[in-house]
Formats: sequence, structure tokens, C-alpha cells
Amino acid sequence: MAKEEKAKIVVSEAVEKLPETEEKILAELSRERVLAPDSQVSRLFYDQGRYGEPIKGKMQYALVEALHLIERGKMIIKDGKTELNSDNYIKKATKVEPKFWVRYCAYSDLRNRGYIVKTALKFGADFRVYDRGIKPGEDHAKWIVYPVHETETLTWYEFAAKNRVAHSTRKRLLMAIVDEEGSCTYYEIAWKRP
Repeated sequence: MAKEEKAKIVVSEAVEKLPETEEKILAELSRERVLAPDSQVSRLFYDQGRYGEPIKGKMQYALVEALHLIERGKMIIKDGKTELNSDNYIKKATKVEPKFWVRYCAYSDLRNRGYIVKTALKFGADFRVYDRGIKPGEDHAKWIVYPVHETETLTWYEFAAKNRVAHSTRKRLLMAIVDEEGSCTYYEIAWKRP
């Protein structure tokens, strides 16, 4: 398959299917993560779309994951007694993760296209992305993703390091280039032997 055809597979349009429920996940901001009780509604989102991670009787959400659910009207987050709207949440998340907005744009775009996206810190990447129809635990992620703003520059060393991480984890490398409007363009990078 030609390189251009692979890119089309990655960015083909799909619509994310969220669970049909009026009930919302009630959660609490806890610095670099969001915690919610392991309830029927949080379990439904985990079972159907792998939102959150079950941890000791709670569900733990990445900051980008929680904003995605807030913006879709599926989660309410409190910081102490104060309920956070999207703008307040983004300000707090950006203090914890300076590249929060760029990471969120890539996360949300991939989720909206029907992919399951999970953090990939243990792989040395921002995200791992599963092919459509595959859930974590059923098979391995197909891609690791590094979101970068279109005005950022990478040294050859940084670029090679990202490619080495993808190669060593047996995943494909996607660079998500986020423009000023928050739109993403994806480039898949691969090792080639002459």
C-alpha cells in the first residue's frame, strides 16, 4: 500500500459514538488527573469507549479525556465545591500541562474520528491510538502520537528519538500537526531499510 493511502486510512472520517445516557459522570479535579466514582455511568463509558481507567474503586481520567467528555455534555467536574466550565477547566489544565491545548486538539480529533486514544507515558509518547473496532486489552495500539503546534520546531535528535520509540514499541509513529484553528494534519513516519 502506498504511503499516501496509509495516511488516508488514518484520517478518514468517522463519527464517535458515545453511550446514550442522560446521566453524567460526576468527577473531581485532582491536579494532573480527574477522578470519579466507579459508578454505573462511568463504567458504561469505560466498557463502550475505554474512557478512563479503573483504579482502586474509582475511575481516573487524563486531563484531555475529561475535557472531551465535558465538551460533549457527558461529564461534570468540580474543583472543591466549584463546578468548572470548559474555559476554567482549560486554564487549570494548562497550568499543569503547558502543551494541554495542542494535546487536546489531537486527542479530540482522533476520538471524533472513531479511534480509542489513551495516554502513552510509559511508551515515551503523548498518546497511543487503537485501530477502529479494537479496544485496549483486545490487541495492541497501532500508533503512538506526538502532537506539535505548527510553529514548533524539532531538532533532528528529537525527531529521531520519537521515531526510535515508535520502532522499539512496534507501533507506527504519527505526528499530529495542530494549526492555529486547532485543526490537525497527520504524518506517519516509518523506518525504511535501503
